[in-house]
Amino acid sequence: MLRLTKAADYGIILLTYMGWKSAEPHNARDLSRAAHLPLPMVSKILKSLARAGILESQRGTKGGYRLARPPARISVAEIITALEGPIALTECVGEVESNCSVERLCPIRVSWHRINHAIRDALAEITLDEMMGPMFPRPADRPAAAGAPTLSLTAAAEAD
Repeated sequence: MLRLTKAADYGIILLTYMGWKSAEPHNARDLSRAAHLPLPMVSKILKSLARAGILESQRGTKGGYRLARPPARISVAEIITALEGPIALTECVGEVESNCSVERLCPIRVSWHRINHAIRDALAEITLDEMMGPMFPRPADRPAAAGAPTLSLTAAAEAD
């Protein structure tokens, strides 16, 4: 089964929340509470995203994390790669050397490469801005499309 790790899933949730409130710095504790996610996991995710250049961090009492770029310039593929490593469906299509003993003779290796590139390209085309769609409340400077439903992050978690 193809499935993102919790880190990638939670990372996208956190970045989406941060995208809506991009003017203010965010600390791990507040993000953990707002998203109803475990603090240790949130801290680890934020550090990984900062190392990857997706977030900027600032120390001090008024410090925290901020998006390094506008949400429209951060792709889902970039987020997943920062938290999980290179996107690869099989061992032979990753960016690191494969340990597969039949790789050189594999009759479907080329097909796996095509599939992997298609998925990676699709994820690269989707931006954080697009992930911030109608499920989250829009700030005044980003009005929702007419008739679009809205749902707050906390209301979504409480509904579960």
